[in-house]
Amino acid sequence: MDNECLPRVLHLGTTTHGRILIDPADARPVLGILVAFHGYGQNAADALEEVRRIPGAESWHLAAVQALHPFYAREKVVASWMTREDREIAIADNVQYVNQAIARVFEGLEAGGPGDDPLVLFGFSQGVAMAYRTALLGRFPVRGVIALAGDIPPELRRDAVRAWPRVLIGAGDTDRFYTAEKLAADEAFLTAQGIVHQVARFPGGHESTDAFRRAAAAWLQDL
Repeated sequence: MDNECLPRVLHLGTTTHGRILIDPADARPVLGILVAFHGYGQNAADALEEVRRIPGAESWHLAAVQALHPFYAREKVVASWMTREDREIAIADNVQYVNQAIARVFEGLEAGGPGDDPLVLFGFSQGVAMAYRTALLGRFPVRGVIALAGDIPPELRRDAVRAWPRVLIGAGDTDRFYTAEKLAADEAFLTAQGIVHQVARFPGGHESTDAFRRAAAAWLQDL
């Protein structure tokens, strides 16, 4: 098709509302705030339930942020963070949204802020990219990132607003999506950049397991 026949593409900003779930810590002392980002086709309730299953999670304020693009999956409302279309705009929108979401989390918990309550991010699958972007491009300083079954976004290998936090990567040995090749590329990047990181490999696929949850619990204790 001749370029003169292609339609013009215009972009319009608008207001939408996101969904955040907060679960205050049951135990004292409170170790910090753990914010979770779900994978594709999941929702905030799924992410919150996952971090609740980490041993010792009762000592953390827990929160889960739901992506802005909901859809139905077998009558369950789930969501997606973004697609490849208008990628840069979607990234900027998502970072701005998560900045506001985390600010509301601090407000909802009546927490002093990231200086008083260490902030750790947990991402699964598609949510891993949001955890990394929030840590590197977002408003709030982050103590650590738990990245389960998802790789580092390509733009963060070039552009990061702040220094990298500590990283825990979770990788199932039969994961068809977060493959051994992607894991090796992430490890090579983090090592080359001198970023403190740890890899928890576990028997399993594109999922979380009790073995990984135990590794995440030990890593959180060492932060």
